[in-house]
Amino acid sequence: MNFCSECGKPVQVRIPDGDNRPRHICDHCETIHYQNPKVVTGCIPVWEDRILLCKRAIEPRHGLWTLPAGFMENSETMEQAAMRECLEEANARVEIEGIYAIFSLPHVNQVYVLYRSRLLDLDFSPGIESLEVELFTEDQIPWSQLAFRTITHTLEFFFADRKAGEFSVHTHDINADNRSS
Repeated sequence: MNFCSECGKPVQVRIPDGDNRPRHICDHCETIHYQNPKVVTGCIPVWEDRILLCKRAIEPRHGLWTLPAGFMENSETMEQAAMRECLEEANARVEIEGIYAIFSLPHVNQVYVLYRSRLLDLDFSPGIESLEVELFTEDQIPWSQLAFRTITHTLEFFFADRKAGEFSVHTHDINADNRSS
């Protein structure tokens, strides 16, 4: 950041009084510009014993499979964002059943929040960000073609919980030394 988004004057990077991290600060209007992690939210859309996956039509990881998920927008709840992403990427309507997995990705300044959800019908199709959408049983999941480590972990947790007959909330950190998210 070179210029203040409030007044357009140049900003400086320094630690504000009472803080412990360098921030972009405008000396003209005194605005402190905080940069915080972005929230990614999505669904695990389930129909009977199958899960709906989307083949990505965009970068990063074009052509690989993922759960429908994306960045949360201002003025929406995490659940609303998850349902919106499912609709945008797979034209699929879901009912949220509960929060399922939370991932911290400090190396890319993101937090992933994924929800268990139930497909309301089989009327789904690729959205603008998807090449294909398909229902997969556990043994059909294209494990080597999953786009992100967060998706791999979520599906591993999900199938283990389903076998155990009980779903719990999972938290996991994925750090730079793990490399991919």
